[in-house]
Amino acid sequence: MQTCDRAFLLSGCHGEVGGFGRYQWIHVTLISLPGLLMASQNLLNNFVSGIPVHHCKPATNQSLQDLRLTYQVDEQQLLKVFIPQDSSGNRLDRCRRYVEPQWHLLHLNSSLNVSELQTEGCVDGWSFDQSEFTATTVSEWDLVCSLRPLKQMIQTIYMGGVLTGAIVYGGLSDRFGRKSVLIWSYLQLAVLGCSSALSPSYTAYCIFRFLSGMAVSGIILNGVSLKVEWIPTKTRTLVGTLSSFFFTFGQMILAGLAYWLRDWRKLQLVVCAPQFLFFAYSWWYAESARWLVLNRRSEEALKGLHRVAQINRKPDIISNLTLEVLHSHMSKEIESSHSSFTAFDLLKTRRIRRISICLIAVWFSTSFAYYGLAMDLQKFGVSIYLMQIIFGAVDIPAKFLALGMLTYLGRRVSQVSCLFLSAVIIFANIFVPTDMQSLRTTLACLGKAFTSASFTTVYLYTGELYPTVIRQEWASSPRWRGLAAWRRLQS
Repeated sequence: MQTCDRAFLLSGCHGEVGGFGRYQWIHVTLISLPGLLMASQNLLNNFVSGIPVHHCKPATNQSLQDLRLTYQVDEQQLLKVFIPQDSSGNRLDRCRRYVEPQWHLLHLNSSLNVSELQTEGCVDGWSFDQSEFTATTVSEWDLVCSLRPLKQMIQTIYMGGVLTGAIVYGGLSDRFGRKSVLIWSYLQLAVLGCSSALSPSYTAYCIFRFLSGMAVSGIILNGVSLKVEWIPTKTRTLVGTLSSFFFTFGQMILAGLAYWLRDWRKLQLVVCAPQFLFFAYSWWYAESARWLVLNRRSEEALKGLHRVAQINRKPDIISNLTLEVLHSHMSKEIESSHSSFTAFDLLKTRRIRRISICLIAVWFSTSFAYYGLAMDLQKFGVSIYLMQIIFGAVDIPAKFLALGMLTYLGRRVSQVSCLFLSAVIIFANIFVPTDMQSLRTTLACLGKAFTSASFTTVYLYTGELYPTVIRQEWASSPRWRGLAAWRRLQS
C-alpha cells in the first residue's frame, strides 16, 4: 500500500483512494453547478429592482390616447402639457408635474417662461415605461423620487444577510459538518427564494432577501470547503479556476433570463426554483473525511474513504486503508483539534495576524471594486441586458489570465498584479469625461476583468496561507465584509 502524505490526508487521503478520480469529477461538478445561479443571486437586484423610465401620472381625467386623438399630437408632445422638463432640458421630470395642464405649450411659438409655472409632486403616482422591464420592485412599490433609497436598501439588506450567514454558517459547519449545513442552505434558499417571488409587500420581500442572503453565504462557504477538502493539493489551482467559470457563465445566463422574462416575480422564481434540485442530489455528497476524523467520527470517515475508493475503482485500497493508518497520519491534526479555534485565533500570533490583516485588505478591495462595477449597470447608458453579458464575458479571458499567472508567476505576484492593474484602470476612469461613454464602459470592463482575476487568485491563495484547523474561521470573516460594505456606502 502506498503511503498517504499529510497533504493528501487533509484532503481525504486522495493518494490512497485514487487521487483525482471519477468521484472527484462528479463531486466537483455537482458542487459547482449551483454556481450558475449564485451569480444570479448576487446580481439579481440589477434586474428585479431595475428603474424603468418614469414620470408623474398626468393631472387629467381623460386618457392620453383620447387626448392624442383630440389634439392630433404625439404622446411625447402631449406630455409636455402635464410634465415639465428636468434640469437638463432633455427629458421629462421624473418627480414633478404641473398643477394645471398647460395647453398653450402645444404651440411651438409659446414664449412663456415655464420655470414660473406652478408644479407639484406626483400625488397620483407614476407612469412607468414597460419597454425595458415589464414589472420591477421599483414600479410595483413606487420606489422612486423620495423613496428611491429603499431600492438601494434591498441590496444592502441582502448583503447584510450574506454577512450574517457567513458568520453563522461558518461556525455551524465546524459543529455539524460541511455537508449538513450545505444541504440546509440549499433548502433555505429554495424555499425562501421562491417565497420572495410571492412577497405581498416591500417589507416581506426584504425579509426574504435577507434570509436568502444567509443561505447563499452558507452554500458558497461550505461548497468551497467541501470541494477543496476532497481534491488533491496539486490540482486545486486548475479545479478552482475552472469551477469559477460556473459563476462567469451564470452572469450571462442571468442576462438571458432577465431579457426573456422581464418580470421581477418570474425572474425571482426561475433563479431560485433549481435549488430544490441541488438540495435533492446534495445528499449524495460525502462529508469531509478530515472533519469527521477531527470530530471523533473516524469510522464514518473511513466508510466515506472506502466509498470514494470504490467509485474510483480502487477496490484493493479498501482492505489496506484502516483506522490505524488514518490515525497515524493525522495524529497532529487530531491532537490540535482538542483545542477550540475562533475568529480571534486569526489575530493571535504575529504571523497569522499579518496574514489576516493582509487578506482582509485584499478581500475588501477586490469585493469593493468588483461589486461596485457590477451592481449598478444602468449607469453605463447601454442596454442593461447587453451590459450584463459583456461583464460576464470579460471574466472568461480574465480567468484564463489568472490561471496562467498562478501557474507561472505564483500566488503573490499574481495577486499584486491583478489588484494594481484594476486600481490603475478604475482610477483612470474617474478622469474620463462623462460624454465619452464608450471609453468609460471599456475601462469599466477591463477593471472588472482584473478584479475577477483577483477574486480567482485570492480564493486559492487564502486557503493555502491558513492552517486547515482555522481555515473555516477565515472564510466567515473578510470576504463577506467587503461584499456588504459597498452597498452600505451606496445607500
